[in-house]
Amino acid sequence: MITKILKPVTENLILAAQLIQRGEIVAFPTETVYGLGANALDVDACKKIYAAKNRPVDKPLTLHVATFEMIEQIAEISLAAEKLIEKFLPGPLTIILPKKNIVPDFVTCNSKSVGVRFPNNTVAQDFIKIAGVPVAAPSANISGKNPPTTAQEVFDNLNGRVEIILDGGKCEVGISSTIIDISAGELKILRQGKISVAQILETLN
Repeated sequence: MITKILKPVTENLILAAQLIQRGEIVAFPTETVYGLGANALDVDACKKIYAAKNRPVDKPLTLHVATFEMIEQIAEISLAAEKLIEKFLPGPLTIILPKKNIVPDFVTCNSKSVGVRFPNNTVAQDFIKIAGVPVAAPSANISGKNPPTTAQEVFDNLNGRVEIILDGGKCEVGISSTIIDISAGELKILRQGKISVAQILETLN
């Protein structure tokens, strides 16, 4: 496979979205790090993420969305979730929520919850909107290596493993998103990124 780095002009966004719709994988930028995406509702496509990254199969995938309606499609939204979504999304926060049946169990490693991410990046948003499906996407690197913040870093990791890398420039935030779990009704902080625990607690109180 020849890996191409493409500028995110309309024709390339459409090409990338068509690959997603056909069950292939695409690397794309977010405001935090670059992601390696597949149609989150297609198990065979998501298996290609694990193969390309050498990712352990017991690590679930986060679903990236481009509209608030997409969140409602894949997850149950509590009052606490509504507050966090209204305050921080789109933005560098992953919220783990109870999943809806449309999300395959394979994608969540048989968990009844799912990580939801609405990136604050126009390339990511436009790409996902054109694809028309939530996009499962861990960071676009070989597992164990540092998450990439440029298209060239993605290429250095995944050359020959992914057909297209959408080049959105250097990621603005440059560190992985904060991850919180409110799927069971109580707050758990799983990873802190740019959004702090204090900001989360202030929003929920």
